[in-house]
Amino acid sequence: MTTPGTSTLRNLAQRIGFALLLLQALLSSAHAMPVFARQTGQQCATCHAGGQFPELTPFGRTFKLTGYTLGQRAAVPVALMAVASFTSTKNTVSEQPSVDFAKDAVALFQTGSVLFGGKITDKLGLFAQVTYDNYASQDPVTLKWKGHSHADNIDLRYATRWSRGGHDWVGGITLNNNPTVSDLWNTAPAWIQYVPTGFGFTGPAAQPIVAQLGQQVAGLGAYTLWADTVYAELAGYQTTRGPLSILAEGNPVETRLRGTSPYYRVALTHDWGRHNAMIGLFGLHADVYQDPAISAGPTTRYRDTGIDAQYQYLGEMHTATAQLSYVRERIRGGDLAGIASNASDTLRQLRMKGSYIYRAKLGAGLTFFNTSGSADDTLYPGLQDDGAGNLTPIAINGSRTNRPDTRGWIPEVFWTPEQHVRIGAQYFRFTRYNGASTNYDGAGRNAAGNNTLFVYLWAAY
Repeated sequence: MTTPGTSTLRNLAQRIGFALLLLQALLSSAHAMPVFARQTGQQCATCHAGGQFPELTPFGRTFKLTGYTLGQRAAVPVALMAVASFTSTKNTVSEQPSVDFAKDAVALFQTGSVLFGGKITDKLGLFAQVTYDNYASQDPVTLKWKGHSHADNIDLRYATRWSRGGHDWVGGITLNNNPTVSDLWNTAPAWIQYVPTGFGFTGPAAQPIVAQLGQQVAGLGAYTLWADTVYAELAGYQTTRGPLSILAEGNPVETRLRGTSPYYRVALTHDWGRHNAMIGLFGLHADVYQDPAISAGPTTRYRDTGIDAQYQYLGEMHTATAQLSYVRERIRGGDLAGIASNASDTLRQLRMKGSYIYRAKLGAGLTFFNTSGSADDTLYPGLQDDGAGNLTPIAINGSRTNRPDTRGWIPEVFWTPEQHVRIGAQYFRFTRYNGASTNYDGAGRNAAGNNTLFVYLWAAY
């Protein structure tokens, strides 16, 4: 079992302190704001609850709903975002620690993004992100890392307003590359937990299909909000091809859809004074080719249904948000050979999150997550052939119970010294991982060994 030593933490503090001073100097000299803030002339906290990305306020949801068109078109519709991070896993004992726990307890520049968009015309707007991952892949022989850029979340919208029967309507069309990225609340899989790191253990390995299609698909949908109360959205998603392949540029296709996969979203929302609340339902039906390299052969059927809710209080000094998301997935198909052992399986994922922010400066949050599902020795294997005909446990990532069951807590604290810079720490504490609390992989590893500290410096300007 290993934990960060005193010298390592001191080195981390020195690097983050230097980076913070450098970023503040750059920001104060540039006098620049992120692209949407420049367009609207508002502070970041106007759109984001307590200034906390990505949680949206009612104004932020209206801005997105109306196609990112509020305000005056920015002369330079571009913003930059960068993340420096430090990730440390509690237990790094393995046969290949440089591979299994790469870059553990090392402060590094993680990712950088270019965000562009905003108002194009009075009714047409764009949010687009291109991201450079400094540690996209590792050479298995030399262990050297290679960086890679790729298309991130993209959402192009056309929106309009009208009145009928004494009520206001807002409606529009969205073209995007990630189911739920178009959502107005933070409870959908695309937004509910912001963790920009590829290292350590930062959640359950098993994810519903609605959370796996980001940057691999193209979706066209229509949406409307009636009387600031009833929201509805219907969209169809396909694996990108032809001109729309730009929506998945730089991303390997790991999940290939057959035909069009329908996505739906309905929600009831209400604002009163400084309070607002939402309760909703969303779902995705997808038939996925078992071989992602070709668009042929047997498919697996995924049926995801989710319920979610959010409450928000926005005061002058205090901001509080509570969120809940539950997704139930049914997996079945005519031929699951090689994909699953059972004729049908179920995956369930619950996430509850609460956060508090003081004066848009100091914040804290606590998340509870629980993933459970059917036992299946093909979906969640625990044994592998060692090459000599013997079955041995799959260390670290295996499941001796053949279950995806993973449960834990994520406390978080963060500080926003000014609206362009955020420094925070998240701690992922696991009470169960891949089906058990102790010896979950059959090789002696406990769930608590996956506890991960994630410290980050996030800046956007």
